[in-house]
Amino acid sequence: MSSIWTDLMGVEYSQKYYDVKGIKTRVIEAGSGPVLIFLHGTGGHAEAYVRNIEEHAKHFHVYAYDMIGHGYTDSPDCEYDMDDFVEHLVNFIDTIRADKVYLSGESLGAMVASWTAIKHPERVIKLVQNTGILMAPNGEGKAELADALERSKKAAGQLTKEIVRARMSWLMAEPEKTLTDEIIDVRYQIYDQPGMLPVMGKIANSILGGVINDQWCDKWVNPESMRNIQCPTLVLWTRHNPGQPVELAQEGMKKIPNARMIILEQSAHWPQWEEPEEFNKLHLEFLLE
Repeated sequence: MSSIWTDLMGVEYSQKYYDVKGIKTRVIEAGSGPVLIFLHGTGGHAEAYVRNIEEHAKHFHVYAYDMIGHGYTDSPDCEYDMDDFVEHLVNFIDTIRADKVYLSGESLGAMVASWTAIKHPERVIKLVQNTGILMAPNGEGKAELADALERSKKAAGQLTKEIVRARMSWLMAEPEKTLTDEIIDVRYQIYDQPGMLPVMGKIANSILGGVINDQWCDKWVNPESMRNIQCPTLVLWTRHNPGQPVELAQEGMKKIPNARMIILEQSAHWPQWEEPEEFNKLHLEFLLE
């Protein structure tokens, strides 16, 4: 099984920190050319994309970055709602002096990327929605997302590697095969930073608590809002995605004017990690065409 180091061996990459309007922002950066930004999910971090950086850096200037309150990026005193994440992303794009960018987000990252495309259409060339939320979840989906919220609360309340493993197992179709001790250690170390757990709890309540709240969904996952996405969009889904089954995503993506959908069969909420070869191939085909 590969490790983060073997995934990045031979890649000319760097870990950097950018000052984004006073917020120290950590990125894993590689390649040159058009800017492609990878956005992780709730409670995640840039390492979610280590299996994708090498192939994409052959064509793009890749930034896998820690969103506000995540990873090794600063945790400002804010609500951690969608507007906060979008504002930080746009400020980051300004900081790296990019005009237009490609955005690819997973879960929360997909929602942040989508709302950036809605609010700032002039800045987004193409968009990839990777296992995000396109419509309000149904009864079964709500139960699965409520389970993720409870796992996140446990991780934010009493940090142990076993609790971190339980939270990250939710992301995987076959955690016994794909969830490595190393990625557990990475997330544990991130969460073990001073003051990090209360922030993780706040973000979990804001986002995971939000997607099981009808009023929040009316504002942030109203499919009618998706009509305002003007750029070409790839809806990249999985057969085992918890919270939003393929059928619901298929219904939601019809609202996006210029969208297509592909489904990966062997992964859950982290297809870029569980099926990296297929993800890289299909993802790049869309971005480069």
